[in-house]
Amino acid sequence: MIALLVLLSLLFLWTVVSDRLARWSITAPITFAAAGVLLSGQDHPVVPLDVDTHTFQRAIELVLAVMLFTDATEAREYARLRGPVGEGRLLGIALPASLLLATLAGALVFPGRSWWLLAVAALVVMPMDLAPVLMILRDERVPLRVRAALNIEGGFNDGLISPLFVFCVANLVSAEGDTFGDLLLNALKGAVYAAIIGSVLGFLASQVVRRALESGWAKPASLRMAGLALPFLTYAASVLVEGNGFVAAFVAGLWYANTVSVIGSDSLTLVEDVSHLLALAAWYAFGALAAEAFADGIALQVLAYAILVLTVARFVPVMVSLTGTDFTRPERVAIGWLGPRGVTSIVFAVLAYVQLPQTEADFVVNVTAATVLLSVVLHGVSAEPVARWFARHPQLEERVPPPGPGR
Repeated sequence: MIALLVLLSLLFLWTVVSDRLARWSITAPITFAAAGVLLSGQDHPVVPLDVDTHTFQRAIELVLAVMLFTDATEAREYARLRGPVGEGRLLGIALPASLLLATLAGALVFPGRSWWLLAVAALVVMPMDLAPVLMILRDERVPLRVRAALNIEGGFNDGLISPLFVFCVANLVSAEGDTFGDLLLNALKGAVYAAIIGSVLGFLASQVVRRALESGWAKPASLRMAGLALPFLTYAASVLVEGNGFVAAFVAGLWYANTVSVIGSDSLTLVEDVSHLLALAAWYAFGALAAEAFADGIALQVLAYAILVLTVARFVPVMVSLTGTDFTRPERVAIGWLGPRGVTSIVFAVLAYVQLPQTEADFVVNVTAATVLLSVVLHGVSAEPVARWFARHPQLEERVPPPGPGR
């Protein structure tokens, strides 16, 4: 109960001074991560945080499930923008290449580590999340198609990576007798079951909500509860049949996006607020884990790996994949650089910490903590200069409408 009291008090206090703190570039993620370090990351924590419990694991999985649902509902709308914004190349070419480069970087920096462990680390640290630099999506100085490309990529990459993450973790913790074929088959079955559950529940929910609105049984404001319940319902149903709850929530969000366009985006206000709240709880847990991971300092190998995955592993694939498109060189550079890491990496790292043996778990947490912390600094500091540069050097006229606020 004391943990809940502290978190809610922190949320209230941050809310009433958020605008003042924003002037000093102190965001909610930074605030809650710092609170996690101070309150739960010490030898004698004020708020003990037991991440090894089954309840904590389920709670952190629900954080990602709700985030994936909201991402899908938002990214689906971006996918309908007039004119291409490079989403296909970013997700189909740049993302796989980035994961491969991050894995190879791990082999270079950490020789002797298991390839499965290096793959898990790459899957944890590579998904981008615009939450640490959310202001960039609202900054009209940045070209619209740059913002749209970043938001679509950020909305879809974690949904695409989640089943791969589950599969690679399973290979690390598999019991004797489980062959690669068995694990691959189980992963495929989990993804298929999840896709079916997500499609069925997402479609049925969309139809029921539309009928309720057309018949006057409910008003758009009251249907916000339906949007909030759906990701939790889909996740629970998928886990019940041994499906991937993340994939199910993401697929349900894709279906439900069609209904959102009919009843209005306000119908997702409640689930988006809950998603933000759960994300802040994840940042708090991250602060506690980061304090433990770096109690004896940051190893140079870990720092080198973080720099590689934030620069080379991200920048090179993006630049190559967008070559030959309508994006100007400065726009390609901006998209390649603006790939911050945040809640998605944190949630994956916590799940890896809970499920993997201690040595492997510590490794994943260390590289994730270094990558996220470095990303918060580098991308947070550089976002404003990037926007100023575009203001001084206007690009070609955009062909897409302004994007929404994103996550």
